[in-house]
Amino acid sequence: MKKLLRVFCLLALSLMALQLFFLVKVFLMGVIAPQSTSFQRSEAWRIVLKQGELPWRQEWVTDTNISASIKQAVIASEDGDFINHDGIEWGAIESAWSKNAKAQERADKKLAKEQAKSKRTTAVAAERPPKIVGGSTITQQLAKNLFLSGERNFVRKGQEFVITQFLELTLSKRQILSIYLNNVEWGEGVFGAEAAAQHYFRKPAKQLSNYESARLAVMLPRPKFFEKLSGSAYLSGRAASIVARMQDAELPD
Repeated sequence: MKKLLRVFCLLALSLMALQLFFLVKVFLMGVIAPQSTSFQRSEAWRIVLKQGELPWRQEWVTDTNISASIKQAVIASEDGDFINHDGIEWGAIESAWSKNAKAQERADKKLAKEQAKSKRTTAVAAERPPKIVGGSTITQQLAKNLFLSGERNFVRKGQEFVITQFLELTLSKRQILSIYLNNVEWGEGVFGAEAAAQHYFRKPAKQLSNYESARLAVMLPRPKFFEKLSGSAYLSGRAASIVARMQDAELPD
């Protein structure tokens, strides 16, 4: 029992130390811009292994050098209640879980029918996975990108919730949005609003128009996919919809 108690205490202390590490890192972000994120480092390694080189675009700019239009577009597209919530939108998460469960149910039924017809193995399920719908806020996305892996499990999600609260309690909404916009992925090796503006429109982020900002915002859920489909009808139509909603997107003070 003493050994088990020691192990439990060590695990508890390790967990507390890890949370303290995250809290200190978040606190420092209020005065020192993060040089890179966990997601960026993993992407850099993946690109080097794939291409043998590292084509990389990222340039940190101050909040005043990011146009209001890109801020409004991202809020309208990704997190309409950004300035009001405490980092987590429980209603959106519940809705996402419901949609994912229904998608999985449809996929299972379709798989069963295909197997009944062709007597395939369950390997078919891996060929056509159901689309996963997320319910994450901007703060949650930032928490995940800054420190965590892309795995989907309850432990990782729980840690994401904790870091999200650290961000909300330690930084202002304006700082959270600025750090997010300077680090979020917008294509293969393209990170941050300034790099995205230069990459897609050959202009600085502070000069983006409403439509250009909306086009970038629509790309966020699948940046590498849409980078290859710049002429996509869906991209244009969705961007027009975001432009119409941008005037209602409230910016943090």
